[in-house]
Amino acid sequence: MIAAIAFSAVGKVCASSDAVGATSSPGGSEQNAKGDSLTPPVQGTIPIAFLLSEGAVMIDFSGPWEVFQDVMIPGRADPPFRLYTVAETTHPIHASGGMTIIPDYNLENAPAPKVIVIPAQSEPTAPVLNWIRKSTKTTDVTMSVCTGAFILAKTGLLSGKAATTYHGAFVRFATQFPDIHLKRGARFVEDGNLATAGGLSSGIDLALRVVERYYGREVAQKTAYNMEYQGQGWMDRNSNQIYATTSVSTAEHPLCPVCQMDVDPATAPKSLFKGKTYYFCSQEDKKTFDASPDKFVDAIK
Repeated sequence: MIAAIAFSAVGKVCASSDAVGATSSPGGSEQNAKGDSLTPPVQGTIPIAFLLSEGAVMIDFSGPWEVFQDVMIPGRADPPFRLYTVAETTHPIHASGGMTIIPDYNLENAPAPKVIVIPAQSEPTAPVLNWIRKSTKTTDVTMSVCTGAFILAKTGLLSGKAATTYHGAFVRFATQFPDIHLKRGARFVEDGNLATAGGLSSGIDLALRVVERYYGREVAQKTAYNMEYQGQGWMDRNSNQIYATTSVSTAEHPLCPVCQMDVDPATAPKSLFKGKTYYFCSQEDKKTFDASPDKFVDAIK
């Protein structure tokens, strides 16, 4: 279901020993005196785990992957980040659009990460959630992209904290996780060593922000320049204000009350609740609504 939200939106709007043996400088896993900056290791690379499962949305992980792989540090020959994929098993998985990926590691043998990237993907299993909880005890940043926020939320780590997700999932996220402060209109949100990005391309900005926290704004700007990426969202976490206001569903232009996307009344599944007809993007959204219609109706008022 998590990946299905992102898939629906996309269709409509569009490993080495260095990782294990990296030696951190004193306080390397803590925020330093500058407040929100992070101290990179004195030697070795920063291991970044991309947690994948069936249906992982391409741009959610490939965007941040491109950012981290393109970082260059003046006077340093080797790349500062060590990137690898992790899944419950190393069996091939299919990302959005059908690309086949063979994970580098499973949950048991993956190097301990300092950064975790969680894209939109299929529902997480208990072992996956446990791996996130355990690994996050020693990460500098555990970040989600798009509806990957649902996975991070299901670990319980976001309880009582602030977060964001894909704008089409705001209503579902708010109803499913009322103990998390949902920030609509945020490009990304940082709370301790947890970070959540908005939908799709927002992950690029959060990745650039992570680069900035480790190596400074000049390095992040140079990375964005080399990528020919002109977005400025990584320097302004509140730059998604266009999505801050909930869209209004009308008889002429009905919206799915679960994902807030446009629907076609002629073909869309529908439900009648308190004398009003609601239309849905999918049978799955209809099922979700029918289970607790009051929550969704209240959320879109």
